Amino acid sequence: MAGSITVSEARQDFAEVVNRVAYGKERVTVVRRGRDLVAIVPMSDVLLLEAIEDELDLASAREALADADQTPRIPWTELRARLGR
Repeated sequence: MAGSITVSEARQDFAEVVNRVAYGKERVTVVRRGRDLVAIVPMSDVLLLEAIEDELDLASAREALADADQTPRIPWTELRARLGR
């Protein structure tokens, strides 16, 4: 069951697929019409991906803040005047 299975195989053997992924730490790709559609992966994989995404988001935020520190500021009253309000 490791590797890839079709949607109909996944539907028919869903409980078995879930058990193999959850307890056997297998990764299963579900295929439809010869194309990879989704993957069923252990929660540990999902948590790792989320932690990586969080780190990337944090790095992007830090970079944006560093750029903002170097950007000249315009007081609100001046900006409002420039916009004609």
